[in-house]
Amino acid sequence: MRRTSMISTFVLSLSLFVLMIFCLCPQMSYANAPQDVKLEYNALTQNLAVTIIHNSSSSGFHYIKNVEIKKNSVVLSTEKYDSQPAGTFTYNYKVPAMAGDKLEVTATCNFFGSKTATITVSPATK
Repeated sequence: MRRTSMISTFVLSLSLFVLMIFCLCPQMSYANAPQDVKLEYNALTQNLAVTIIHNSSSSGFHYIKNVEIKKNSVVLSTEKYDSQPAGTFTYNYKVPAMAGDKLEVTATCNFFGSKTATITVSPATK
């Protein structure tokens, strides 16, 4: 019986500790990684459209902090942000690429996680 009492006290103490951490650091309790990143590339205009799904109740406090663009595993640019539009939004970037190039984009949340998407550039069609 004493052993069960010790285990119950430990579980209760641990639960209170975890609850206290979430109360002191509330952003951790509702932070989430980007749900999805979709890419579309227009070879004629050299436009890379990056659509990101990242729901946030406070887009100035919890947002996509940067978008990194790579071409053939080489970093072309890292765009930094301090807020985001509504839950689903699209950023457009001028990216020179040729057919067969591999474009990779990583969207990173300012609190927790990231999501990466890749696309292989198709030949330009009129």
